[in-house]
Amino acid sequence: MTDAEYVKSILDDVSSQLMDLLQKLKEEQDSFSAMGIDYEEKAFYDILIAVAEKFQFEFPESKNIELAKEIRAALRDKEKYADWANSAQIKALMQADIIIILAKHGYPPTPPEIYEKVYNDILEQAENFKKYSD
Repeated sequence: MTDAEYVKSILDDVSSQLMDLLQKLKEEQDSFSAMGIDYEEKAFYDILIAVAEKFQFEFPESKNIELAKEIRAALRDKEKYADWANSAQIKALMQADIIIILAKHGYPPTPPEIYEKVYNDILEQAENFKKYSD
């Protein structure tokens, strides 16, 4: 194999991998669009699903979707403050909102110590949105 053929082979492999990645991203985008939620709500939905799997409890998909939407709406209300990620007071309000929303929906249907795991994951995701959207 010549150097040119070797380089072409590598470029073909990279190109193929990038096309596969783009296809997977498109499929993921279509998945949350089909669910009637946006990408931020899908991130919270994924957290709810992961927690349910980790702690081995069932929660209906439609309720997870509704819960993800409500959590996102509540966090948007607090994220309007420019420095919310560095404010203990605003984070405490976010935590209270999340706990109230989770309790209202009966999530999780198991011991309340899971609330801390759910809250931490949700807040981390909200901080990631802030960090990468700026």
